[in-house]
Amino acid sequence: MTVYIDPPTWPGHGRMWSHLVSDVSFDELHAFAASIGCPPRAFERDHYDVPAHRYEDALAAGAVRVGSKELVRRITEAGLRRPKGRPAA
Repeated sequence: MTVYIDPPTWPGHGRMWSHLVSDVSFDELHAFAASIGCPPRAFERDHYDVPAHRYEDALAAGAVRVGSKELVRRITEAGLRRPKGRPAA
């Protein structure tokens, strides 16, 4: 199981956020997110939004730290990218 997370550099709602993704399946992503306590509402199209204070928890649980461009490249190549405005497959 490999799940990836980018640094918490995305502002929103008075916090900084990371994105958590899988390049294997959404089932893998949902299972990992649940294991670290991410609520289902944190899932957005193809990733989980993870607040900065939970970033180290994700790394400790086995998420691999990658840059944002690498994260997008990996999910795009895996066919798991769901940009805004495009319906889920």
